[in-house]
Amino acid sequence: MKSYQKLTTTQPAACRVEEEGAAPMPSSHGKLAPWWVGSGLLVAAVLLSTITVWVLRQVSGGWLGPMAPPKCLLVPENHRFDCYPERSVVVTQELCESRGCCFIQSPPLAEGKQGVPWCFYPPDFPSYSLESLNQTALGMVGLLVRREKAYYPRDIEKLRMDVEFETDTRLHIKITDAANPRYEVPLDVPRVMKRAENPIYSLNFSWDPFGVVLQRKETGTVLLNTTVAPLIFSDQFLQISTSLPSKFLYGLGEHRGSLLHSLDWNTLTLWARDVSPTESFNLYGAHPFYLLMEEGGNAHGVFLLNSNAMEVALQPAPGLTWRTIGGVLDFYIFLGPDPNMVIQQYQQVIGFPAMPPIWALGFHLCRWGYGSSNETWQTVRAMRNYQIPQDAQWNDIDYMDGYRDFTLDSQKFASLPSLVEDLHKHGQRYVMILDPGISSTSPHGSYWPFDEGLRRGLFLNTTQGQPLIGQVWPGFTAFADFSNPDTHQWWLENLQHFYAHVPFDGLWIDMNEPSNFMDGSEKGCPPGEFDNPPYTPAVLGNSLSARTVCASAKQKVSVHYNLHNLYGLMEAKATASALIKIRRKRPFIISRSTFPSQGRYSGHWLGDNRSQWKDMGYSIPGLLSFSLFGIPLVGADICGFSGSTSEELCTRWMQLGAFYPFARNHNTQNEKAQDPTVFSPAARTAMKDVLLTRYSLLPFLYTLFHHAHLQGDTVARPLFFEFPGDVATWELDRQFLWGRSLLVTPVLEPGVDSVTGYIPQGTWYNFYTGSSVNSSGEMLKMSAPLEHLNLHIREGSILPTQKPGTTTEVTRGNPLRLIVALSSHATAWGDLFWDDGESLDTFEKDNYSYVMFNVTQNIFTSTVLHASTEATKVTIGTLSILGVQKPPSKVLLNGQEKPFSYLDNQVLTVNDLGMSLSQGFSLQWL
Repeated sequence: MKSYQKLTTTQPAACRVEEEGAAPMPSSHGKLAPWWVGSGLLVAAVLLSTITVWVLRQVSGGWLGPMAPPKCLLVPENHRFDCYPERSVVVTQELCESRGCCFIQSPPLAEGKQGVPWCFYPPDFPSYSLESLNQTALGMVGLLVRREKAYYPRDIEKLRMDVEFETDTRLHIKITDAANPRYEVPLDVPRVMKRAENPIYSLNFSWDPFGVVLQRKETGTVLLNTTVAPLIFSDQFLQISTSLPSKFLYGLGEHRGSLLHSLDWNTLTLWARDVSPTESFNLYGAHPFYLLMEEGGNAHGVFLLNSNAMEVALQPAPGLTWRTIGGVLDFYIFLGPDPNMVIQQYQQVIGFPAMPPIWALGFHLCRWGYGSSNETWQTVRAMRNYQIPQDAQWNDIDYMDGYRDFTLDSQKFASLPSLVEDLHKHGQRYVMILDPGISSTSPHGSYWPFDEGLRRGLFLNTTQGQPLIGQVWPGFTAFADFSNPDTHQWWLENLQHFYAHVPFDGLWIDMNEPSNFMDGSEKGCPPGEFDNPPYTPAVLGNSLSARTVCASAKQKVSVHYNLHNLYGLMEAKATASALIKIRRKRPFIISRSTFPSQGRYSGHWLGDNRSQWKDMGYSIPGLLSFSLFGIPLVGADICGFSGSTSEELCTRWMQLGAFYPFARNHNTQNEKAQDPTVFSPAARTAMKDVLLTRYSLLPFLYTLFHHAHLQGDTVARPLFFEFPGDVATWELDRQFLWGRSLLVTPVLEPGVDSVTGYIPQGTWYNFYTGSSVNSSGEMLKMSAPLEHLNLHIREGSILPTQKPGTTTEVTRGNPLRLIVALSSHATAWGDLFWDDGESLDTFEKDNYSYVMFNVTQNIFTSTVLHASTEATKVTIGTLSILGVQKPPSKVLLNGQEKPFSYLDNQVLTVNDLGMSLSQGFSLQWL
């Protein structure tokens, strides 16, 4: 049996896939170094390992156990791939060696910490061999055969590997059972018709043991090398490992932590779970996608299209292991080569996000515990009284009768229809919460949602074919099966009935992991392979049914074991479809549980956070991670959901939250109110000012969402996306960008009046004053009194802004102000997308305007590339040009002289332009 290491020139058992599409020819990995060490160092490594183990044995009191075989000592610690990942077992030498693996004890670590695995694969552990490889129109098909069984039940002896060279920057590799069909994720993915002609990657295979080696042609960087550990493919345990070209890895959600993952023996579990965001826990959504930065600034991404319970083990080799307990190994690899392009390519597979209505980008206000519609209305009136911007008012579950969906508390919320009417009169919107758990205890005939769902057979069922009953807010509940198309129709009818009384504008779908206050069901879960699989990933609660339904529950498409991580996506899809049919406008939906392609149907909020400074800080890597996942409409509960906020914390959080793409202040019951109106005049003013700043930037933000919808650009963006060549940006997650142009540096600590942030190389302009900062790429200390948020505009940018109002509707009628931030070469560019803000498919139906702005040689040009009637309603009032080196003698608008002002900080301003957005124009300064 061959060793698990990169093949050398003396090991020719490999196949290079030629780019031209010729038949595969045997070849060596001529450029690939051995996986662990060069051959000249191998003996030294063995000796050093042996001596080290002997010394440790003398000082450890014997905890190392018997001496390991020489082949085991060959494997350096960082390259030990775990052979016994079960968390519920104390691994002994006997257990380990029963699997045919190496056992070397390591010093014990602190509780909860992972370290070097004691039980790991030897270099000669049996795996699959590649028995045949044949060309197809799109790539290749291979047969993999395992001659020795692995240690999980129902090993699959023969596997089929399909390789498709889909585009020059996208490779698709799928491995599945060669003889029998298996569950695959019911996600629409693109089907290519021809093979890529000039891929920027080269693909190699090891025959025995089977392995994939993927390289970037330009640099020779090895992006994947799966020869480092054996492939295991049994019915309920699938595992494949790879080396990584660097330690800079991002994605793999949903988790709380830094944007950059630690590779220090870190396991990330993907299994949707209702739990307050906590480090190391599997949270609400599952996103099996990572982005990795390579040395030199290139980037690539890997997506495993698999919805089963999964864990991804990271180790400092650097290396990664995928473990999933069902489905198939369906990989997409995206070659970038820059991080923005990787995310665009990922979304070409999972789908681009929906274009939100413009009001979705306004400020939203909510709390659980308003207690009544009248108290909710009082909050709205107070916001209006202080002229604080607000676009949407929300209610949590307290509007319902007994917490039952599609009902209204006729006592406390009797005036809700009148409140919604009043909101609409003021150009505001109403959003309400819905849960997927449907109360099952109302007398027959008294609660149509359950009675009708039961009659049509639309709930998750037990293995006995009866509705699975769990417990959520209303008490005992059944769970809607959104994998059933008939459930979508029932969901629509329920929403139509409620809309007739309360004409809501958007929906907040919560508890859709699905959450359950009991484990499994009221009767527990039955014994069997779904609820007690051979291997359970490191899920919170150590059981697949912890705080959710039984994995054995039956759904229309498949068993819940396969569909659990898709539950929130399927509900969002049903909800978006219903909203479109009811309102005939763009749907607005915020979902707690998410899966790849969710952005097509909903946004996301980061869940039930706490009113703590730490939580505010963690919200930034949270929203940036969801930018990577193709869900740009994302934010955290501003000021924190649970616990009691402070005035200082809430002020700082409102400043940060004003730059979440989705900005909502939300609070739990039995805590003091935290909307802007309840604080001191100074704090209230600071909150109002930063919201007005957000509203002034709505044209810019809306245009960013257009680019996200059109081609998968990110909205909130990590700094390293724009500066991939600057390694100092790769770990930054306490600042972020809007698009390429606006840098946000919030205060994330109490009791300070300054903030230190990284300013990438170049000229940056203070958003408020226009004064310039020239940076060599350095950390700078900036003044940050309580009323101030640091914002900087990148040189070479043009931001479309607008005089802000208290709603998006009012704001959209005000004149535009274009802010030009000149580069060191006195150039700049920007753009603006404009439509009616709510109609369906305006871009697809050509009902939009698109304007390009450009500056070169002291001439500003506005060019209308596409026009609609909406643009005739808007005027460009002001042009502010930052970085004009010397005072102009005159300014010409379409050749006619115009008054202007010029300040000592090199800001040129021209007011009263009065130019229609629908007409191009030029402005020159001499």
